[in-house]
Amino acid sequence: MSARRGNLALAVVALAAMLALPAAAEYGDVVLNKRSEAEGARPVVFPHWFHRIRFRCKVCHSELGFKMRAGANTVTMREIADGKFCGMCHNGQVAWAADRCDLCHSGKPGLRSGIQGGHATLGPGVW
Repeated sequence: MSARRGNLALAVVALAAMLALPAAAEYGDVVLNKRSEAEGARPVVFPHWFHRIRFRCKVCHSELGFKMRAGANTVTMREIADGKFCGMCHNGQVAWAADRCDLCHSGKPGLRSGIQGGHATLGPGVW
C-alpha cells in the first residue's frame, strides 16, 4: 500500500471514530435528559439555533406544541413516532425519521438538562 493511500485510510478511520463519539453540547443547544439516560439512551442534544435559522419560533412553539420554557415539555419517543412534536418533521420525508436514534441521542452521558450557556442573552435587548 502506498504511503498516500495509507494516510487516507488513517484519516477515514479517525473521522469515523470522531463521529461515533458522544457530543458535548454547544452554546445555545438544549439538552434533554429528564428520561433519556434513565431509559438507557444517551441525552438528546437539540441544536436550537440550527432549527431557529430555518424556522420562526411559532412553528415549534405554537404549531407543534412545545412550551416556551426549557424543561417544561414531556416528549416521549412514542409521541415522536406517532408524528407529534419532533415527529411532525422527523418523519423520513422532511427530515430523518425517529429510527435514527443516534442522530438526536448523541450527548455525552451525564449531561444535565437545560440550555447550554444559560437562557439569557448578552445582546441589545431583553429576550
